[in-house]
Amino acid sequence: MLVKSADRTVQILEAFAAAGEPLGVAELARRLSIPVSACFGLVRTLEWRGYLYELGARKGWYPTLRWLQKARAVADRDPVLERVAPLLEDLCAASGETVVLARRSGKMVVYLDVLESDNPIRYSAQAGDRKPLHSSAAGKAVLGAMAPAEREAFLASLKLPRVTARTIVRRELLGKDLAAGARRGWYMTRGENVPDVHAIAVPARIDAETYAVVIAGPAHRFETSLKAHLAALLRARKAIEALR
Repeated sequence: MLVKSADRTVQILEAFAAAGEPLGVAELARRLSIPVSACFGLVRTLEWRGYLYELGARKGWYPTLRWLQKARAVADRDPVLERVAPLLEDLCAASGETVVLARRSGKMVVYLDVLESDNPIRYSAQAGDRKPLHSSAAGKAVLGAMAPAEREAFLASLKLPRVTARTIVRRELLGKDLAAGARRGWYMTRGENVPDVHAIAVPARIDAETYAVVIAGPAHRFETSLKAHLAALLRARKAIEALR
C-alpha cells in the first residue's frame, strides 16, 4: 500500500534527478501528475525542512545538499553493506561484470547495492530497483533457499507475468528450475528478466537472513566466462557468510 504524501516526496527527488536542472512548481506538478496546489504544499514543506531552495522568481527550485548528506550518513552506517561492500567490489573486479546484492521484499526482490561493470556494454541497474522473483536470478536464489514446502506454498500465491519472451510463466516449470538450482547450489537466468542479459546468483546467509549475490552481464560475453564467474561467485559467498 502506497502512502501518497511519501510517494510524492520521493517522486519530487526523482523528478529533479531526471531533469538535472531547476524546476518550477507547475513543471513538477506536471511530471508528478498532481494538482499544482498539492505540489506547491510539498515544495514549501521541503523548503522549510531545508531540502529545497528557490533560485528566484520564475527560476524554479532545486534540491539542497542536505539530501546527499543524509544519504551518506545512512549509507555509511548500513549494518550489512559496510561489511559486505569490499567483497562485492572484489567480485565485480574479478568477474568484470555487474554485481548485485539483493533481498526479498514481499513478492519482489529489491536491489540493495549495485556495482556496475566498467564495460561500455553491461547490465545496468540501480540500488532500490525491484524485480520479479520468478524472472530474476536474485529472485530465484531467494526462492530456492526456502524449504521445499515453504517454497511450494509461496509459489502457489505468486503471480508469474511474462517479462520477456524467455520468462518462465508456468508454475510447474519454475518449480523444476528452482529445484535444479537448489541441487547444484546456484541459479541462473538467460534473458528471462532483461533480453540478452544472463545472470547467475547464489543465496547467502548474513546475520541469519537470506540475501542473494548476483553476477549479471550481456549474453554474448557471459556464456564464455560462466565457469570462471561461478567459481568467483561461490568464493564470494563463502567469504560473505564467514563475516561476523
